[in-house]
Amino acid sequence: MSNASKSEKPIRVLIAEDQTMLRGALAALLNLERDIAVVAQAANGREALRLASELAPDIVITDIEMPERSGLELASDLKSGNGKARVIILTTFARPGYLRRALDAGAFGYLLKERPVSELAEAIRRVHAGLRVIDPTLAADAWNAGEDPLSDRERQILNRAGEGISSAEIAAQLRLSEGTVRNYLSDAINKLGATNRVDAARIARSRGWL
Repeated sequence: MSNASKSEKPIRVLIAEDQTMLRGALAALLNLERDIAVVAQAANGREALRLASELAPDIVITDIEMPERSGLELASDLKSGNGKARVIILTTFARPGYLRRALDAGAFGYLLKERPVSELAEAIRRVHAGLRVIDPTLAADAWNAGEDPLSDRERQILNRAGEGISSAEIAAQLRLSEGTVRNYLSDAINKLGATNRVDAARIARSRGWL
């Protein structure tokens, strides 16, 4: 627990996590820190974005996979909105691709849920001070994993294809021609050295590129 003076303003934190029990436990434990105050909790990305806009927290802690808007989308939204909130990704995904995408989206921290809360509290303090905090093992893996070869459109289409959506359905959803969708899928398959669209989606997900 921090020894910060009670006269200092606490670091105001918003927690975005779709698992109710985990969200509540994190809030309770962080509120035990004298220099940290959890000012709001959100069950999905859209609610988190609204609360961040209304309450202007210092730190937003978010998972990657959440309903309505992912943690990566939330980080990007907050970055483009020019708010003061800095994002820490707290997730189970120890994948280099996710880390690189999180940093590209504007996140200041990336920690795994298996870490003790004391490390998260210290990460909050460091990020609030303007520093980046990344799981050291994952950071090393990220730089050895190579660049994500997929374009945003290829990722968008491959993600849908991996869920079993047909080229025709993807074309309708994205307002593209079916031929264009097939071309994007072909390019993604070739870049990943995959045998088909399902294999390509599997490879991309395993590396955190989807």
